[in-house]
Amino acid sequence: MTRPDTRTGAPPEARPSTGRLGPVFAVVAAGVAMSNLDMFIVNVALPEIGEEMSGSSLPALSWVLNAYAVVFAALLVPLGDLADRVGARRTYLAGVAIFTAASALCALAPSVWALVAARIVQAAGAAMLTPASLSLLLAAAPPERRTAAVRGWTAISGLAAALGPVAGGLLCQAGWRWVFLVNLPVGAAALVAGLYVLPRTAAVRNARRHDTAGAGVLTVAVAALALGLVRSDEWGWASAEVIGCLAAAALLAAVFAVRSARHPDPIVPPALLRVPAFGSATLANVLFAVAFAAMLLSAVLWCQEVWRWSPLRTGLAITPGPLMVPALAVGAGPIVRRVGAAAVAAAGCAVFAAGIGWWAVVLEPDGGYLTGMLPGMLLTGVGVGLTLPTLISAAVAALPPHGFATGSAVVTMARQIGMVLGVAMLVAALGGTDEAEAAFAGGWLLTLSATAAAAAAAAFIRRGRPA
Repeated sequence: MTRPDTRTGAPPEARPSTGRLGPVFAVVAAGVAMSNLDMFIVNVALPEIGEEMSGSSLPALSWVLNAYAVVFAALLVPLGDLADRVGARRTYLAGVAIFTAASALCALAPSVWALVAARIVQAAGAAMLTPASLSLLLAAAPPERRTAAVRGWTAISGLAAALGPVAGGLLCQAGWRWVFLVNLPVGAAALVAGLYVLPRTAAVRNARRHDTAGAGVLTVAVAALALGLVRSDEWGWASAEVIGCLAAAALLAAVFAVRSARHPDPIVPPALLRVPAFGSATLANVLFAVAFAAMLLSAVLWCQEVWRWSPLRTGLAITPGPLMVPALAVGAGPIVRRVGAAAVAAAGCAVFAAGIGWWAVVLEPDGGYLTGMLPGMLLTGVGVGLTLPTLISAAVAALPPHGFATGSAVVTMARQIGMVLGVAMLVAALGGTDEAEAAFAGGWLLTLSATAAAAAAAAFIRRGRPA
């Protein structure tokens, strides 16, 4: 978010300090790892949370995931602006403090809705620390090490995805509240160390002030759509409540589009979406995130609700898929340069769909893991590793250099919105019938549909030089 110095490429508030890059990266990694882990680790804990908080339905529990994703998505760009205005160091430390305090509130939550409220505060802290962390890395890194530092920063989320399920399962052995309590020592250490090692940063003069009201409109629009979807079984698709939620979401989306067209610094600049490769890749990113979120939650629920496995066993069962992602994310780069992002993303979608199709055909309540879930888990892991990094890089690479920061924030926001919709759609599908196999089959059919739509959108990613 921070505008680079035209001579060095570093943020204007600091010059690179080679000796401090290692400690700065360690402190930044701690905060970013916490915020990313919480997006994966809570999936495994969700059924156990529901068991302790009796009477909590799956639609209600889904907000433990969705509230975090919605608020994180909507606040990412405005709070990136805050880092510009008050300094990245100050914003990062405030974000870590808020996230850590909110984690304590999550662990103490007496009800599911108190937990949801604490998750909203957590998401605000995550949205503060994430963009500020990248600015701090750029400030500490000398030019020749800047690319490697950013690669390391992006690898943290892949590592979180790989470790999240197992970490969640291990922590749930002591109780689901430890999923949040573990953030307290990590956050405290990051705060103390950050006071000593993070570069002091100054505010950027004439920093942008993106459309904060527009962010609020977008938040309510996505929340209304998710609410209508997750409550569709309880209220009925033809009910006034569901129709009202969907209509409100459509109206607010239109208001957001109009504001974006008129505001001098909108959350989603329309000019970005008019860049052909960026628009296509971002749309494909949203659709694939729908499929990814639905796949991950369906695997957790199948293991714990159908097979009655413990959270630890569930985490271990899911881990092989995410473990495929980091290596493929790196290894697919030369292939993308040779055949193009569209072809690699389409291939990834096809492999991902094969994994979902395997589950739909082979997975049975009395079946085994090795022949039932594991092949699908590996195939979906390969699909994610080929598709998700390819779509992200294709979107950002389509932009001129001065659009990288905003473009990457929009892509991240789009992915979070897609994950909200994926969770909501799966919950709606699972609520349609009491028969487990039929319910999951419906969820996997929706997942396959989203994957096919993502592949179709990716087909429009054109090769060529940045705009």
